[in-house]
Amino acid sequence: MKMAAEVRWLLVFIAFSAFSLIYAETPHGKFEYKYSFKPPYLAQKDGSVPFWEYGGNAIASAENVRVAPSLRSQKGAIWVKNPINFDWWEVDIMFRITGRGRIGADGLAFWYTSSKGAYNGTVFGSSDQWNGLGVFFDSFDNDNKHNNPYIMAVLNDGTKIFDHSNDGTTQLLSGCLRDFRNKPYATRARIEYYQNVLTLLFHSGMTNNEQDYETCFRAENVFLPKQGYFGISAATGGLADDHDVIHFLTTSLHRPGQLPTDGYQVSAEDQIKLSQEYQDYQKKLEQQKEEYHREHPDERRDKDEFEEYFETDNQRELRQIFGGQSQMFNVLKELGKKLDEVIGRQERTLSLISQVQVGGVVGQVQGQGQPIQLIDTIRRQEVDAVLKNQNVLINAAQEIKSFIGDVSSKTETILSNQARNPTAQVKPMGYDYQAIIVEMRDKFNVLSKDIAQINSKLGDCPSNCLTTMMFLIFVGLQMIILLAYSLYRENKELQAKKFY
Repeated sequence: MKMAAEVRWLLVFIAFSAFSLIYAETPHGKFEYKYSFKPPYLAQKDGSVPFWEYGGNAIASAENVRVAPSLRSQKGAIWVKNPINFDWWEVDIMFRITGRGRIGADGLAFWYTSSKGAYNGTVFGSSDQWNGLGVFFDSFDNDNKHNNPYIMAVLNDGTKIFDHSNDGTTQLLSGCLRDFRNKPYATRARIEYYQNVLTLLFHSGMTNNEQDYETCFRAENVFLPKQGYFGISAATGGLADDHDVIHFLTTSLHRPGQLPTDGYQVSAEDQIKLSQEYQDYQKKLEQQKEEYHREHPDERRDKDEFEEYFETDNQRELRQIFGGQSQMFNVLKELGKKLDEVIGRQERTLSLISQVQVGGVVGQVQGQGQPIQLIDTIRRQEVDAVLKNQNVLINAAQEIKSFIGDVSSKTETILSNQARNPTAQVKPMGYDYQAIIVEMRDKFNVLSKDIAQINSKLGDCPSNCLTTMMFLIFVGLQMIILLAYSLYRENKELQAKKFY
């Protein structure tokens, strides 16, 4: 029991230590409306977006900004007008990328650069050789490695040209393989830059839970230029998607205890003066209450009537306990997220170590020179192809099964008939020869009458005229030949049925 109590107190101490550590490191956030836009009334009546400017093929409406429409070879971008005046920030982007095709193009890009880019550039609708950060949501597979859609972060110092042929894999800082096209709900990306650490959390859009984020990547020692510009761009190619941005929310991050006051601070003298005025107002209010109660004694209410509007000591303690438990739950949730990040980094390190041992290396990590190899895994397209082939095989097997069933049923019918009447012969499948002979005889009689009538009308037949007897003999020979052939064919069919 003593040991269990010690372990319990140790766990409580660890939990409170982690809580104090995380709470102490959690930055203060301030919403920056001059660097954000969201519905409703996103665009004004004249089509402009407050504090932003857009161009190219971008279209702004009251509900979203369509950066690039679903037409071929379209490019557009939207950039904030003024540079930011804070060092650390967090951006929450809600967007939709939808298209009728199974594969889309080209993608969406988030920018933080030292200067505003173009509105019809070559890199997802913006300028190449940028100075800053670009986070690309690439939906088209240019290098044919089946590794798209892909989310990547690329740093540039203003001198490098984006590697389109390899989808930027030789220049990326970090990334993850995520599908963000044609989702039931809007997809989200939360990009945080705090103390030179870049983190991207991704919401897949499969649920309507706003907190259902998962870590895409986390990169340390990332140095971005000060007082940069935010921007969003998109582009289409031979294939086309609608690239809609629903909101762009910016929050400035500050260290605990360093939240700015926008240059306005209350002096000590003013604080004392305001406090004295508040106390005087409270005293005056109490005096007015007493005077009112003396003048209107019938309207005085008992004190018990107002007890329901106030909480008791027990209720206050319970509320504080529940508040503390909710804070502990949030701390444990943050710990779980950080643990997932650590596990992901460990798995990546182990994979790199195993690749180094094997000896296969491809590409370079930007700024470090360490060789890495992109691990090829099964892709969504390959899984779809395997499932399609399985469905084709199942359908073919069902058709073969039904055909064999028909053959088996017919065979059982023939065998049962043969067993009931062993001496019976199989009915031939030929023609009804008796009916044919009767029909031919009737036609010959009609023909003979017609010939007799013609002879009576023409009189004597010339020497070269065909007589009736010769014609009948010729027709009789044909009938004999036809009957002999029919009998021969019937015998052949009977022999074939017996062997069957």
